[in-house]
Amino acid sequence: MAYQGVSFTPEADETYLAAFMLPAGTDTLSGDHRVYTGLFQINVVTSAGNGTGEAEGIVDDIASLFPAYLRLKQDAFEVLVLTPVEPGPPITGDTTLTVSASFQYRSDAN
Repeated sequence: MAYQGVSFTPEADETYLAAFMLPAGTDTLSGDHRVYTGLFQINVVTSAGNGTGEAEGIVDDIASLFPAYLRLKQDAFEVLVLTPVEPGPPITGDTTLTVSASFQYRSDAN
């Protein structure tokens, strides 16, 4: 798993996931409540030349882990998955094939 902002060097022909937070604007109500929204994207990176089956299968697994309306909570912070996981188009590089999976999220905080 490659995390945003953390150094990562994959092995040759290794399948891996790369995670990205794509925040949208933060709203506030009366200055004391914040609504955080955005997109969480996971890129599934596989070796090029083997078709999209492996990457699409992993995207299906991700979709089962993050169903719409799933609530994820740690201490007092809670995030809601707003939309079903949507696969993106396959993108082929010189040695890799990437299929993204993304969903919208929301968190309310005081």
